Amino acid sequence: MPTRTGPAIRTARTARTVRSARRGFNSPSPSGNAVRYALLLLVLLLTVGPFLWQLSTSLKGPAEDIYTRTPAFLPEHPTLANYRAVADTIPVWTYAANSLLVAAVAVFGNAVGATLAGFALARLRFRGGRLLLGLFLATLILPGEVTIVSQYVTVRGLGLADTLLGVALPGALAMLNVLLMRTAFAAVPPELDAAALVDGANVWQRLWHVGLPNVRGMLSVVVIFTFIGAWDDFLWPLIVLNDPQKYTLTVGLQYLNGTFSANPRLIAAGTMIAFLPIVVVFATLQRFFFRGVEEGAVKG
Repeated sequence: MPTRTGPAIRTARTARTVRSARRGFNSPSPSGNAVRYALLLLVLLLTVGPFLWQLSTSLKGPAEDIYTRTPAFLPEHPTLANYRAVADTIPVWTYAANSLLVAAVAVFGNAVGATLAGFALARLRFRGGRLLLGLFLATLILPGEVTIVSQYVTVRGLGLADTLLGVALPGALAMLNVLLMRTAFAAVPPELDAAALVDGANVWQRLWHVGLPNVRGMLSVVVIFTFIGAWDDFLWPLIVLNDPQKYTLTVGLQYLNGTFSANPRLIAAGTMIAFLPIVVVFATLQRFFFRGVEEGAVKG
């Protein structure tokens, strides 16, 4: 009985071709690797380079010339005197505590409020839900400069002008974070909710036991970027606050720029003091973010 060797041979050749193509895609040529590493080094230089330069400047002593045509990247005689001078010149730790309080209120408000609102918009059915979602989307069209006057009038009317709570309140719930959490909750398979309903779970139990374990990655993103935005904010605290003792760190550091404009070492030291908490927060939460991404945002 004749065998059908032709289709089998063609199938084997096709499989070898596909495997070769996959090996070629996964193993780029040496020139391709060189281009990739060159681009990575360029991105690294553009993103990390300025911070490393500020760190180097903050560690240089007064005897080192930082205005020379070929400045040295590494300090010849590293010193922490610039950091002590910053602390002696302005109440930098008080300003840092004020910024930390504002950031904590903003992070708590967004973590709780955005989670609840996102879950309600994604998993609950109620009248006016689509209209409410459209209003949330409409708020993203307006730039912050358009609403900053009305925000200040509202905060002043509540008696929160020149207070840290007045600084933190407008950023305690961002519409973008609500939409991000809604997208994360909408990606959870509805079968999980159906199974929880069969087991007799109520809305809060579905949120706590089904929803939250599957959106930890997006929640980490919300926490990280909310903290960075609240910590680095300059314009809004400058408008609301009048008492220098209540200044946040970004506003208080402007005293260094005005008083010591001829000494960038102190300005660089103040910048690094403001930058280090962001590094700590990101280093603490980034593993939860990447773990959530690797899990595909859904657990079985």
